[in-house]
Amino acid sequence: MGNGALSGAVIAVAGAGGPAGRAALLRLAEAGATVVGSDNDPERLAEAVDAARYAHGGASVVGDTVDLLDLGATRDWATRIEKDFGRVDGLVHLVGGWRGSETFTRTNVDDWDFLELLLIRTVQHTSLAFHEALQRSDRGRYVLISAAGASNPTAGNAAYAAAKAAAEAWTLAMADFFRKAGGPEGPTSAAAILVVKALVHEAMRAEKPNAKFAGFTDVKELAEAIAGLWERPAQEVNGQRLWLTEKP
Repeated sequence: MGNGALSGAVIAVAGAGGPAGRAALLRLAEAGATVVGSDNDPERLAEAVDAARYAHGGASVVGDTVDLLDLGATRDWATRIEKDFGRVDGLVHLVGGWRGSETFTRTNVDDWDFLELLLIRTVQHTSLAFHEALQRSDRGRYVLISAAGASNPTAGNAAYAAAKAAAEAWTLAMADFFRKAGGPEGPTSAAAILVVKALVHEAMRAEKPNAKFAGFTDVKELAEAIAGLWERPAQEVNGQRLWLTEKP
């Protein structure tokens, strides 16, 4: 722990209580970062924070219950992290959700309302709340986890794919902000997109021992890829879709 690109960094993780969030907290703490997780389920968040702390001998991992659907609350969270820890070097967006249908004709438009809040609104609020602090950092990273379906939608996944595509576009606009703010020298902070087909974790494998999960990304591999974004120069990853699964 301690001498890499994440040593001493302060990273916020939105959606920290899910399997991907847990893996990210563990990996970032292991790399020497101070990690501040948020989740809409306080119990799940506390378990994830305790697990990461326990694994890394009291590493500085803390949890905040924040309503990311409230822009004011999200801005307060960003301000509080910078005030408490002196800086913010990253926001990892792991807020997920899925709704789909058997076929296009059976699409339920209410699914869009649900996904728009989880997959787009939380991206809008976290990016607007954190972009200035990330720009002030010498290694700021905004990380969106997206799905291959955003570029290659299937008939039953119209709402999900469209929401993911919108979240990607929003993140790329933030990347353009970092590019312009960097001037001729290039960006010092970056907004990047990690693209997966779907995620898999130990409990899913245990539930379906014979399933192949072809093309799926293990949450531990995802956590590795997230941490790796700090190892690479900002201009190399800013505005990039980085594929962790086969590109369609």
